[in-house]
Amino acid sequence: MTSALSIARANAFREMHQPGEPIVLVNVWDVASAKVVAAQPGTRALATASWSVSAAAGYEDGEGLPLDVALLAARRIVASTDLPVTVDFEKGYATSSDGVRENTSRLIETGAIGLNIEDSVGSEDGALWSLADAAGRVAAVRAAADRAGVPLVINARTDILVGGGSIAGAIERGNAYLASGADCVFVLGVSSESLPQVVNGIDGPVSVMAGATSPTIAEFAAAGVARVSFGPGSMGVAYAALARLAQEVHSGKPNSADLAYRPNQA
Repeated sequence: MTSALSIARANAFREMHQPGEPIVLVNVWDVASAKVVAAQPGTRALATASWSVSAAAGYEDGEGLPLDVALLAARRIVASTDLPVTVDFEKGYATSSDGVRENTSRLIETGAIGLNIEDSVGSEDGALWSLADAAGRVAAVRAAADRAGVPLVINARTDILVGGGSIAGAIERGNAYLASGADCVFVLGVSSESLPQVVNGIDGPVSVMAGATSPTIAEFAAAGVARVSFGPGSMGVAYAALARLAQEVHSGKPNSADLAYRPNQA
């Protein structure tokens, strides 16, 4: 992919982040899911979900997926569409800022024009990188993008709320990440109650994840959110349908009309 095309796609994707009129991303995990989502009216960009990409390849989420496999998945999805593609890059697949910078450079080579990077260390106890270290890792991503000449759209994720931290802490981290080069702050675990404070406190676009019990897209928009994604939820919808099909055919129910559906292979 030419740098000119990557630059155009990145700039277009950044402009889609409008508070109150959020870009809605139905996350994908492989070429088939990417083609299905891309073909639907209203789809303006594609986003991967690390949990789903990992599960599809038989690995645990949390960087259990080897970096080379993650990059191959990104490259294949990018090649399957003309839409901008942003990649859930977990923790950058590195423990050092230098490693994050080098791995980001490799991701940019796939043609991806955006990424998520999170501030959790990776343990199950909710531990986060220190604020200084986490901000430094965001800065490393921006440095890689600057070096490549591609205005990568950085969605910096903070896991502080799901780890039991405070709203004030989420706001502090979000603003530090914006100052370090992030374009958008992804606050995982935001609730209906905390949403207004988070959006008002963070000095830039806010990203959230929708789910079965979350606020609706309309409610997120009314609160001023700029980006809504579904994470592994979209894979859950797809495989829940597959599970129902298996149950129905074994119980003697009529064949589903969905059996005739095929993703585009062109």
